[in-house]
Amino acid sequence: MIRRATPADAEALSALSRTCFTQTFGHLYDPADLAAFLDEAYSPGVLRAELEDPHRATWLLIDDASEAAAQPETSPADHPTAPDPASEATTSPDSQSFIGYVTACPTHLPHPDAGPGDGEIQRLYILEGHQGGGRGTSLLNTALQWLERDGPRTLWIGVWSENYGAQRFYARHGFEVVGEYSFMVGNHADHELITRRLPRALDA
Repeated sequence: MIRRATPADAEALSALSRTCFTQTFGHLYDPADLAAFLDEAYSPGVLRAELEDPHRATWLLIDDASEAAAQPETSPADHPTAPDPASEATTSPDSQSFIGYVTACPTHLPHPDAGPGDGEIQRLYILEGHQGGGRGTSLLNTALQWLERDGPRTLWIGVWSENYGAQRFYARHGFEVVGEYSFMVGNHADHELITRRLPRALDA
């Protein structure tokens, strides 16, 4: 199941973010630099502020087993085009097991063609052992629908240059490499690719 995240999920989202990032990129960095980055980017306070931002949205992927056990009720906030849920009451996430998430926001990628009306998939993470089975596609499509809820727009994604599987995945969804930049963690510079999907016709 996929549901919209709320500020009440900040603690669980922090733990999930730290695990996913470390599984994928942790081997690249000095442990002290990694720890400092995780505290800076994925602390509960930082993520809670993001979840309260009406211009951003995050959806959580819930493990099928925990979904069946919890049997949560659906609500309008589950739909990608629903109003921002920051002020809505939510149930405790303790009974659910989050295995991935996706975050959409206005683009911040350093490309000269990126404009204020463009959207971005900032993060798409799924825990090791849960990847495949269409889960990434479901998360991505949910975020893309929200970004284009008011009509087609230019969309952007940054992806690590050595994450070839992710590059192929985004290419299948129409994203093309149009630039590059360096992503700094401590003194380590990651070579990142900038991908873009131009607006599509509504019937495409």
